[in-house]
Amino acid sequence: MLDDLLTVAREAGSRILEHYGVAQVSLKADQSPLTTADLAAHRHIVASLRDLTPGIPVISEESSPGELLAHSGTGDHWMVDPLDGTKEFLKQTGEFTVNIALIRDKRPVIGVVHAPAIDRSYWAKAGEGAFRRLGTNGEVERIRTRAANLSELTIVASRDHAGPGVDALLRRFPHAATCSMGSSLKFCLVAEGCADVYLRDLPTSEWDTAAAQCVLEAAGGTVVNLDGSPFLYGKASLRNPGFISFGDPSSSKAFIA
Repeated sequence: MLDDLLTVAREAGSRILEHYGVAQVSLKADQSPLTTADLAAHRHIVASLRDLTPGIPVISEESSPGELLAHSGTGDHWMVDPLDGTKEFLKQTGEFTVNIALIRDKRPVIGVVHAPAIDRSYWAKAGEGAFRRLGTNGEVERIRTRAANLSELTIVASRDHAGPGVDALLRRFPHAATCSMGSSLKFCLVAEGCADVYLRDLPTSEWDTAAAQCVLEAAGGTVVNLDGSPFLYGKASLRNPGFISFGDPSSSKAFIA
């Protein structure tokens, strides 16, 4: 299954790169950008997943409103962001990803994150560890989070969407280093032990977080709501509350009020 999913993600990434720098852009109802690359990746992933697992529903950011409304949030389902970081794609920073996750019992149990512009892949299955490959022919490496040193933290923040909670966290740890990154790669920085904390208190959707949450948790980290309660899926609105993720779960009391 994971080999098939990695192939699907890479194929979707190739379709995205066909539009890199030349994509046509429109605006969705919420005024967020929608490109021909988003749609090309969406069509490929949805068709591929339906072939691979015909009995499992597929929910994508680019699914029709009717498909999203019909989503019950119960039972196994795929949660897909065919192009996470569309603004990064349009700015050509390279920091955008293909996200594919399988949700079971309200948790992501399989996750694939592929960054086509930098040719980097991360994947995980719950209970079996997290892995990455740098480059098409790179070696497969197992990744793990690191122990937190509160005097030498690295805090990950969104380049375009850092909210007041991030500002408050940085005031509490003024000597912390910061790292800005687009898309779900922020989770992956924590998963591979390059950073310690990623807080997000501005809106996201389930497809933004599911695949990378699986990678982070399989690498030894955790993602929780801002009050410390479990960060779960299957919400009727598909909208996430604020969250904070840690590479070292034992450090969580230092960050959650």
